[in-house]
This record gives sequence, structure tokens and C-alpha cells, in this order.
Amino acid sequence: MDFTLTEEQQAVADLATKLLGDQSTPTRLKELEADDDLVFDRDLWARLAEANLLGVALPEAQGGLGLGPVELGLLLEQVGRTTAAVPALATLAYGAAPIARFGDDAQRELLTGVVAGTTVLTAALVEPLGDPRHPTTTATPTDGGGWVLDGLKTCVPAGLVADRVLVPASTSDGRTGLFLVDPSAPGVDCQRQDTITRIPEAQIELNAVAVGVDALVGPLDAEGTVLDWLVPHATVAICNVMVGVAEAALKLTAEYTSTREQFDRPIATFQAVGQRAADAFIDTEAIRMTTLKAAWYLADGRPAAKEVAVAKYFAAEAGQRVVRAAQHLHGGVGVDRDYPLHRYYLWAKQLELTLGGAGRQLATLGRLLADEPVTAD
Repeated sequence: MDFTLTEEQQAVADLATKLLGDQSTPTRLKELEADDDLVFDRDLWARLAEANLLGVALPEAQGGLGLGPVELGLLLEQVGRTTAAVPALATLAYGAAPIARFGDDAQRELLTGVVAGTTVLTAALVEPLGDPRHPTTTATPTDGGGWVLDGLKTCVPAGLVADRVLVPASTSDGRTGLFLVDPSAPGVDCQRQDTITRIPEAQIELNAVAVGVDALVGPLDAEGTVLDWLVPHATVAICNVMVGVAEAALKLTAEYTSTREQFDRPIATFQAVGQRAADAFIDTEAIRMTTLKAAWYLADGRPAAKEVAVAKYFAAEAGQRVVRAAQHLHGGVGVDRDYPLHRYYLWAKQLELTLGGAGRQLATLGRLLADEPVTAD
């Protein structure tokens, strides 16, 4: 495969780089962090909408650009590079993408608001001790054709500001599906969960929440069609954000070690420093290439289970090595909250564990490899 970006993809990357680089500055982030009640940067979100970046991977019928996972990843990479306080991952990868793929015409009308920057979406994929593809949250059918949802979801990104939440749930006969839920509906209890990134998430408890038949997004089946599509796409989107986080941490480190002097010369000229930085560069490129490959497989409609697991493994394991190296090479400056590096360290830790860390990815790869048929030479 060719990793060279097309002209259209490069245009998306350049626009996202310019807009987020100009608007999500360390000074702006400090202003946002000073207000404990401020969940995200609505001004920046509006600017992303004006540039039509929120519609990069959404259908043209709803005002989007009609592109795919690779192009969305280029936007999310810049979100990670600037640690922008916007719900791009939650809205575009978790919420809008499955509606665009599986939703009916009425459900897709929500995407018009996403493109315009007036609608925030998310998906509640995480449960205590739960598997995103096998939710313990239950969906009980009603006589009128609707459903009653019960369960607890945790670590829901943008859950405090979302207009709709996609809730995976299982039926008593072993089927799974994705349901659109209004967070303000009776029976929905949404509690704030503070995170290490200082961007809050939500714990959502569903107590006999009644939803109509029109709340079901895509099929309800024993094969888990929708969740088997959503979880890999969301996982690769997380890896895209990690690409930007690692690159930005590495760039800060290169700048610092090139100007910080000891014994009358930059510390970058010391062999141990250069080797550590070189290892971080290799790790960053590994995250980038494995993520691009996984996104390309998804965009091409190919089976991508192994590619997604490999990408998330490198995002988790190599991502941690990069930000730890950045902290160590900065010395005491690296933990100073007036210096931007600390944000990348915290973002990397949260991204590492979201939808499974390195250990889970290796276990997944092991199962996939064990299930492959043995062929004779």
C-alpha cells in the first residue's frame, strides 16, 4: 500500500493543522482549564464546523464531504497534536460514524446538526468489567415495539454535553444492538467523571429507560453486526489521536534538547539523549504507520481485526514510551504545568487504556493467530 496522502487528504490535513494550531494554543487551554465548569471549547467547535471539518467523513446528503476513516484520522491527529478541548473523537468516531453507516433517514438528520456544529453525539461503549461487543446493559422489548434499557455505562466521552448517546445493549436471547438515547429522558442519570486530561466524561445509569422502535440504529442480531463495525473504527480513531500526541511530545523534546545546554553544548549532542530521542522517533513512526494501515483496511472494507489490534498495541505501548522519554529528557521542566508537555503525558495515558491497553491487544492477536487455518508449504 502507498502511504502518500492524496491531494484531497493533504488539504484536510493542512486545514486542520492550521485551524487547530492557531486556536488550540497553550494559552487558550490554560483559560479553559481555569474554569472547572467548562467542558469544551465551543468557539473552536464552531470554527471547525465553519471549515466543514466536522463533516469530513459524513455523507454529502447531510452536508458532509463524504470521505472516510483515513481523512477523519487526519483531523483527529491534529486534535491530539494540540490536545484540543473539543468532542471530535466522541462525536465523529463514536457517534456520527455508526449513524452514517447504519442509521435510517430520520436518524441521519442528526448528522446535519453535527456538520453544523450544533449537535454533539457520543457512544457509551465502556461498562464496569464489560466487553464493548458484549454489553451487560439490557434491552427488554415492550408490547408497543419499543425497548426498555437498564444498565450502567462509564467513561462516556462528551457524555455531559451530548444531545444523543448511542447505547449498546443485549437482549435476553443473545442479540445485541445500538440504541439512541436522549440523556435528558426519564430514567437516565448522568454523573460527571473527572479525568486526568481535565476534560470530564460521564457515568450514565439507565433505569427502565423507555425508547421507541425508532431508537434502534441498524440491525439487532446475534452476530453483533453494528458493534463489530463500531468498535474497530472507534479504536483506530483513538490511535489517530495518539499519533498527534506522540508527534507533538517528540517535537517539544527535540526543541528543548536542541536549546538546553550543559557543559557548553546542547544536550541533544549527548549520545544517551540522542539514542533515547531516536527510539521515540521510531516508536512514533510505528504508531503512525500501523494506524494508517488499519484505517486504510477499514476504508477499503477489508477484514482488519489483526491490523486494528496491532495499531492499538503500538498506540498503547509505544505511545507510553514516547511520552516517558519526553518527560525524562525534559527533566524537571517536563512536569511543570505551565509547560505544555504534561498534557501529552496525561492524554497518552488515557488513550492507552481506552478500549483496551496493550495486554488486551496481544490477547486478541493471539486468538486471531490461533484461529488461522494451517496451510501446508
